[in-house]
Amino acid sequence: MIKYIDEYQNKTLVDKLLKQIEKKAAETGKKQINLMEVCGTHTVAIFRLGIRDVLPKKINLISGPGCPVCVTSSEDIDLIIQIAQQPNVITATFGDMIKVPGSRGSLEQLKASGADIRVVYSPLDVIDIAQKEPDKKIVFLGIGFETTAPTIAAMLAAARQQKVKNLFVLPVCKVIPPAMKVLLDDKTARVDGFLLPGHVSIILGTEPYEFIAQDYHLSGVIAGFEPLDILEAVYMLLEQISAQDPKIEIAYKRSVRPEGNPQALKILYEVFQPRTAAWRGLGRIPASGLVLRPEYQDFDAEKVFNLSPPEPEKNTGCLCGEVLKGKITPEQCGLFKTKCTPETPKGPCMVSTEGTCAAYYKYSRG
Repeated sequence: MIKYIDEYQNKTLVDKLLKQIEKKAAETGKKQINLMEVCGTHTVAIFRLGIRDVLPKKINLISGPGCPVCVTSSEDIDLIIQIAQQPNVITATFGDMIKVPGSRGSLEQLKASGADIRVVYSPLDVIDIAQKEPDKKIVFLGIGFETTAPTIAAMLAAARQQKVKNLFVLPVCKVIPPAMKVLLDDKTARVDGFLLPGHVSIILGTEPYEFIAQDYHLSGVIAGFEPLDILEAVYMLLEQISAQDPKIEIAYKRSVRPEGNPQALKILYEVFQPRTAAWRGLGRIPASGLVLRPEYQDFDAEKVFNLSPPEPEKNTGCLCGEVLKGKITPEQCGLFKTKCTPETPKGPCMVSTEGTCAAYYKYSRG
């Protein structure tokens, strides 16, 4: 039994598992097996560890929409920029969001022109800023998936308890399962199974993914991030595909339980409720976003600032949407490594360290 993290990097075990994967891939009878990693951290790990290079050629790993920065829409960036331009406002955000382009610029460009925009490492940092700057309105760009959203909810619950009156959140958090349904409903998307996100699943557990097997008859395995984690999940997917027995399984059992984290889900849905949200590249998806419940709407920046954003301008060259759907690789985008680089990103997939384009830029030899 494996106990320690370095054992998940054991070369002897990796080589043994790769031989089993090759044998099981042959047993599927398929010429090509398309497996989508939903999580951006998996995309980076797969590149960093060279996993694509050691898997059988018939296994095609596709990068999906699993990065919250990458799927933040232009209109949401335009909203936070509108707020940040107003007097007596301090805008707080996680660092990855600084460079994400909206239709008319980024927070980084606005900061360079003098706006008070601050990077925070924890939502609780925002309470500290609000208490130290009582004469300013502090607006936090609340971004993230199910992993981050409970911490934002806990921050708002703490702010309410402490009677902090000058703190507001622009809620742009999203939840993964509805977006996966949109991908599966797209008839042009050819996926045989999913490497399901480890971090998100620590919160969600397995139940929210059951529709993948029940309604679409596709396989799903929740994976960790070390070499053996990812390879074990690939092997488990191949077992299901070979047996034509799709289900949702956990390979990342040291961190993920079937029921998820009930306490985190409790605080999440005490503060937030589902709503339709815009995903960059995927459009508007019902019940895929989170909005503050009525009892927390005093913290809602959308209502406090009475925003009416202009219609976003189209970015005619960026193909982030096609990348997020797994229809193309970044190298098939004409802007990749030419006009679009980490220093001058044209789309969000090049901004985040977990973005597919950024991962291809850093690790791919193509």
